[in-house]
Amino acid sequence: MNLKDILAISGEGTLFKFIAQGKNAVIVENLETGRRLSAGATAKVSALEEIAIFTTGEDMPLGKVMDRIWEKENGGETISHKLPDAELKKYFIEALPEYDRTRVYTSDIKKVLHWYNILHKLNLLVKEEEVEAEAEAKAEAEAEAEVKAKAKAKAKAKAEAEVKVKVKAEEGASKKEGVKTGTGKKGAKKKPTGEE
Repeated sequence: MNLKDILAISGEGTLFKFIAQGKNAVIVENLETGRRLSAGATAKVSALEEIAIFTTGEDMPLGKVMDRIWEKENGGETISHKLPDAELKKYFIEALPEYDRTRVYTSDIKKVLHWYNILHKLNLLVKEEEVEAEAEAKAEAEAEAEVKAKAKAKAKAKAEAEVKVKVKAEEGASKKEGVKTGTGKKGAKKKPTGEE
C-alpha cells in the first residue's frame, strides 16, 4: 500500500495527513473529520511509510503488511482491533506467518489492524503497483506528447522554410522577367529585313 504523507500521532485514535512543516510543529489534517491541527515538538509523530514490522527475516514495511491483509480479505475490511489478544495473534499469523512473535506485541497488531480499517473505510488503501503504474502511464503520456509537439514544430519549421524558398524563387523569377528585353535569346541572329 502507498502510505505516503499518512501519519500516526501517539495518544490519538486515528490517522492524519501531513499538510505542512511549521516552525516548531507539523500541520496535520485528521483523516476522519478533516479538522486541521498542529502537532508540537513534544508530540510523537510517526510516518506510516517509515514503519516496519519485525519478521524472522528482513523487516517488512507496513505498506507490504497491509498488502498481505488486503489480499487475505480480498480487498475488504479486516477484523476489529478490539477482539481478544489470542484471536488477533491467530489472525496475524495467517496474514503474516513470518512475523517475529517475540518482538511484535499485541499492541502493534492492534495498531496495524485499526489503521488498516481506518484507511479502508476512507478508500485510501491504494496498492503500490497501482501508484507505480499510474506514474508510468503519466510519464509515457507526457513523453508521447513531447514527441508529438517536437514533430509538429519540425513540420511547421519545414513548411515555413519551403514557403520562404518558394517566395525567393518567385522573387528571382520576377526579377529575371524584368531584366529580359525583346531581343530574343542571347546570340540569336536577326533575319535580314529583305528576306521572305
